[in-house]
Amino acid sequence: MTSLALRTLIFAVFMPAMVLVYVPWVVLGSSGDRPDVLGWRAVGLIPLAAGVAVLLVCFAGFILEGRGTPAPYDPPRRLVTGALYRRVRNPMYVGVTTALVGEAVVFGSLALLVWALAMWLIFHLFVVLYEEPGLRERFDGAYEDYLRRVPRWIPRA
Repeated sequence: MTSLALRTLIFAVFMPAMVLVYVPWVVLGSSGDRPDVLGWRAVGLIPLAAGVAVLLVCFAGFILEGRGTPAPYDPPRRLVTGALYRRVRNPMYVGVTTALVGEAVVFGSLALLVWALAMWLIFHLFVVLYEEPGLRERFDGAYEDYLRRVPRWIPRA
């Protein structure tokens, strides 16, 4: 379990941190936008925190239920369908996109909003062209049943 947590942490430092921290830092560094956590833009802290919380719950699900990591090169041994994955098939991508929209609001940055939309498009293409075909192959009937029960992007109540 410790090894899985460490491998997930290494993945998180490179992928989600790159998308949520490094690229926005580069974008904002060139634009001069500054956060506004005392004015109306502070409302962006809500989706930002919610998105990060979703990401953390998903990481735990990959470790505890999937017995693997969210990294494509170190995938789970079992299909992850619990917790947030009962409501939507891709909560990690939804969480990251939600956090990016929150950042765009907090910083009042159109450039970050464009980054959030670009990332959602990249996530969608990755899911449709790579992830779903791979999961169909690895988990066969169990994944097909999961596809019928759980929506791809819009969480079910």
